[in-house]
Amino acid sequence: MATAQGLSGIDVRALVTEWERLLPLWLDKAYEVAPGTILLRFKGREHGRHALVIEPPVRAHLTRQEVKVPQTPSSFAMLLRKYLSGGRVLSVRQHGIQRIVIFDIGKSDRLYHLVIELFDRGNIILCTSDWTIIQPLRRLHFREREIVAGAAYSLPPEGPATGGPEEFARFLAGESRDIVRALAVGAMLGGAYAEYLCRKAGIDKKTEAGKVPAGLLYPEVENLLKRASEGIAPVITPESCLPFPLEDGVPAAATAALFNQALDAFFPPPVPPGGEEVTRKEEKVRRDDHIRSRQQEAVRKFEEKIAGCERAVEALFSHYTLVSEILEALRKARETRSWQEIEALVRGAKSGPATRIVAVYPGRGAVDIDLGERVTLTVGESIEANAAAYYEEIKKYRRKIAGAQAAMEKAVQKKERRTARVVAGKKRWYHRFRWFFTSDGVLVVGGRDASQNEELVRKYMEGSDLFVHADVHGASLVIVKGKTEKMDEVAVFAASYSGAWKSGHLAADVYCVTPPQVSKTPESGEYVSRGSFIVRGERRYFRNVPLGIAIGLRKEPEPEVIGGPPAAVQAYAPLSVMLVPGRFEPNDAAKKALRALREKLSPDEQREYKKILTTEAVAAFVPAGGSDIVEAR
Repeated sequence: MATAQGLSGIDVRALVTEWERLLPLWLDKAYEVAPGTILLRFKGREHGRHALVIEPPVRAHLTRQEVKVPQTPSSFAMLLRKYLSGGRVLSVRQHGIQRIVIFDIGKSDRLYHLVIELFDRGNIILCTSDWTIIQPLRRLHFREREIVAGAAYSLPPEGPATGGPEEFARFLAGESRDIVRALAVGAMLGGAYAEYLCRKAGIDKKTEAGKVPAGLLYPEVENLLKRASEGIAPVITPESCLPFPLEDGVPAAATAALFNQALDAFFPPPVPPGGEEVTRKEEKVRRDDHIRSRQQEAVRKFEEKIAGCERAVEALFSHYTLVSEILEALRKARETRSWQEIEALVRGAKSGPATRIVAVYPGRGAVDIDLGERVTLTVGESIEANAAAYYEEIKKYRRKIAGAQAAMEKAVQKKERRTARVVAGKKRWYHRFRWFFTSDGVLVVGGRDASQNEELVRKYMEGSDLFVHADVHGASLVIVKGKTEKMDEVAVFAASYSGAWKSGHLAADVYCVTPPQVSKTPESGEYVSRGSFIVRGERRYFRNVPLGIAIGLRKEPEPEVIGGPPAAVQAYAPLSVMLVPGRFEPNDAAKKALRALREKLSPDEQREYKKILTTEAVAAFVPAGGSDIVEAR
């Protein structure tokens, strides 16, 4: 029966039976909803959705309860997603009567085994098709096996309950325990089911197992296994949850149609510590704190080592005469005897300096002596040389302490330097177009293509605006939204976002007119293509306008990437780069410009503006055609 401590092998059999009925399933997502508790979400037939909560070694069952999932998955959840998301569950099975469930999941042309262990400390283990461990939830080391990445996973014996009558008979014959304990522990059936089997077979539970006829008991074992797969009628009591009642007439606190539903009602939903979601940031904080505590512990141990070395040196010089006698005696002994002979003599000594020798190290040519402090001496070296070796040890540990303290200080400084990333400002209507503000504060907007040219004239051009256009084929239509004294900046903008840039020219002519001079109505027999306009009347020209676009990072009042004429951009952005017609394609030019801008920022500022200063934001201001970066400020 299932209790707050965990499930039995019979319970697992009932669970697996119900899971098999849901196949085929496809694994969707994996979450670590609490430390050591994994939630797997599956897609089933007819848009069915199923959630399996696994809390080794306590439980594994489908749940309909609302389970909070973390905003960012843990490393193990990410690993499961990497290998298994979208994979099809080909089979799900229990290993014998063991509390082990194996999901065989196929993805692309690969097969994976997801093993759920619900015994001992419990585990979830992802394996390849040949049972090589990819990663376990918990890395465990046992005398008979290791659960670590790269090791071979081996399944334990299935257990005598599912091995057939002959196997069961051999099991009983080799048992010296009473039958109820043999069934509960040796056959892995659990105490409640062991007592149930004894009652059904009419056997005194205290009878020695080896004296029980296997032919009398095994049919009841088979019936028990059959009930776990074919006779599921769950019963919930305050202390336990069973897949079927073991006694007639015993009152139940509740019942359910499925054993998974019963367990879902019996166990509380998984709750992260403090009732809050576990995030990757919180995990990192805990990991950093753990590393720091380990460094502090290492420093403490190094300081103890230094103190021990200092005491050893002090003992050497405090017992100078005695140590000299011991070294001299050992030196002479080595001239005629082996270390093994010397060790035997030392052990047999009843008096004299030799009684101070507490250990001999033949391989190192050294001994430990008791001077009130255990001191290691290298035979053949003077007292001063042995003391110098201790001084070298002290220097080594002091270097390690300095390294650990520097690492801790660096971690603290890094933590203090950490600042929140700035948030991008509100999107404006003109952000869809090319745009800039003149150095005297007037908005200038240009179309990126024929469609936007049409939209600017039809929807945004007003009577007080200026219509500006480069006197070349294929150019951005530019609207000046107000009166400005900086028409030279507007002209550079219109010339740069025209076909002149793509053709590699360094200058172009630009003209401007008022909105009434602009029309879509052609003369008789003429045709106006999409994005083009008829301009009538006198035009104001700006001759030989130099091409050049600056791209910069504006920090105030709202952080954003801006682009346009160098004079206008530099009026608002504390740092910028300048582009002229050249050899690098737009994407490459954008990456180079982005790199040049980032190099002007400190590491803290790079983190701060990471979501503002992006390749996409810079590329929005790079003209069509080749570009070179000629200066950076």
